[in-house]
Formats: sequence, structure tokens, C-alpha cells
Amino acid sequence: MNTTNGGNTPAFKERKIAIIGYGSQGRAHALNLRDSGFDVVVGVRGGGQGHKRAKQDGLQTKSPAEAAIEASLIAMLTPDLSHEEIFNKDIAPHLSAGDAILFAHGFTVHYGRVLPPKGVDVILVAPKGPGDLVRREYERGRGVPCLYAVHQDATGQASTRARTYATGIGGIKAGAIKTSFAEETETDLFGEQAVLCGGATELVLAGFETLVDAGYQPEVAYFECLHELKLIVDLLYEGGLAKMHEFISETAIYGDLTSGPRIINQETRARMREVLGDIQSGAFARDWILENQAGKPRYQALMDKDLNHPIEQVGSRLRAEMAWLQPGTN
Repeated sequence: MNTTNGGNTPAFKERKIAIIGYGSQGRAHALNLRDSGFDVVVGVRGGGQGHKRAKQDGLQTKSPAEAAIEASLIAMLTPDLSHEEIFNKDIAPHLSAGDAILFAHGFTVHYGRVLPPKGVDVILVAPKGPGDLVRREYERGRGVPCLYAVHQDATGQASTRARTYATGIGGIKAGAIKTSFAEETETDLFGEQAVLCGGATELVLAGFETLVDAGYQPEVAYFECLHELKLIVDLLYEGGLAKMHEFISETAIYGDLTSGPRIINQETRARMREVLGDIQSGAFARDWILENQAGKPRYQALMDKDLNHPIEQVGSRLRAEMAWLQPGTN
């Protein structure tokens, strides 16, 4: 693991940085870079929400094509599957030798959906946190750890440019880990599918259904299988397994150590390897791209099934009684 900490990163003077897109990450990157002294322009569609918010934040805005013409580094911070069209239409025609194209996730480059020309640097800087956290930590004089990578080094300065950008958004202060486009993309997709989103939510739903099917109240099942998950995740986030074990009961620890391996067993690990194999082979990427091209019918059907699960109805009622979860409360 190659980790960079502190603020001793060599600087690379960009003519201007174009942030393409003004969603969660786009806003955080643009504001942090501006406040770090970089000349920033936001490339957004005129009249859209991103355009209005960027203007409210006091940032210069132009169309993506106009922003690309002015900049020496273009950061693609729109959703992954929009990259191909935006890049081919608005970015590629305006790239000059020595420019850099930057991504916060390697999906479209790794799977060949975006093919930058030979004369430009192709780099990645991926904060390991949502945009709001990236901005908040920067404002506190801190930062969110990030990954950085070089896919193509046309200038001999690609790594320095990536680290300079990471410094500008505050990431170097928290630690920057050197990786590759392949490693960042494949591990990110695997984490989302097998653990953080797919794995965790299916575990919660299966636990809820098991208790309800056994005759327990849905409200009690909700608290035990979903609500209290935050307590455990927070402990793991703050101090790993050691802190979790420190703050739960010995009964809970014993149940964890003896029953956990009965749930996540060799069959589960085999399914995880299958998921990883689909990611590594490109099968998942091809499936997701085709699903988008078809108008996302399966995506919507699966989403509807998720949102209509009984745990959502029970949870909605219970959360309405939790004052600390309501907007405008502390």
C-alpha cells in the first residue's frame, strides 16, 4: 500500500480546472479547489439545478464544452453512464496535448466506455466519503482519505497532478492511497454489491423476515434487525472490531463469534467470489450498460420490490415517532 499523508505534495499549476457536473462530489470538489486557490469553472447544462446552485455558490459556470476549452484539467463528476456521451460530444473535441482528464471512479475508463486520446493524462482521485462530508471536513481544516491512480501518463507529471488535485480537495491531509483504475473500480463495485449495499440490506431483510415468520411483532423485528444496525456500524467505523467488542455485552460477543460464521459461511464466500468474478470479467458492467440502454425496466422492478417490502411500511411508521430523525431537529 502506497500512502501519502500531510501537505508536502508537489504542486502542478493547472491553467484552469473544469468540474463537469455539480452533484454531491462535483460541488464539494469545486468549492474545495476554489478555496484552495485554484481557478475553477463548473461545466453544467444551463438552467438546470446544478447550474443554479453553482451560481448561488459564487462559481463561474459554462457549458461542459466551453469549460473544457478553457481548462487544462477536466474532472468528470457526472454519473458514470453519462460519461461516454458527455466525453465524446463535449470534452474530447476540445482536449489538447498535455491536458488531463480526471475521474472520481474508474468505471468508464476501466471498462472501455471512455477512450481518451494518447496525448493527455488520465488520472483518478476518489474520496472515500460522500461529497457533503468531503466539503465539511475541508471546512474544518481536515480531509477525507482518498485513492488516486494514473491510467495514462502523457506528460510525465500525471501522478503529481493527481496528488495536487487530491491536496486541493483536502484528501492528502487524511491520507491518499495509490491504486490503479482496475483496483479502485473492482473493489468499489464489490464492496457495494457484496457488503455495503447488497449484502447488508439482504441480511437485514432476511433477519426481519425470519423473526416475523416466527411470529414476532414486525416493530420489534425492525428494531432488532435494522434500527440497531447503526450502533454497530458506528462502533466498527470508529474503532474496528476491537471497539465493537468493547461496547457490546459478552453475551452479544459470544453470539457474534459462534453464530456469525453459521450465517456467513463457505457458501456465502463462494457467492462473493462469483460476484467478484462478474465484476472482474466485465459481465456486471455489460449487464448494467444494457439495462440502461433498455430504459432500466429490471432496475425499476427490483427497486419497486425493495421499497414495497413490509420493513419499509413498519420503518416509516416508527421513524415518524423518532423526533431526532425529523428535518430541522438536532
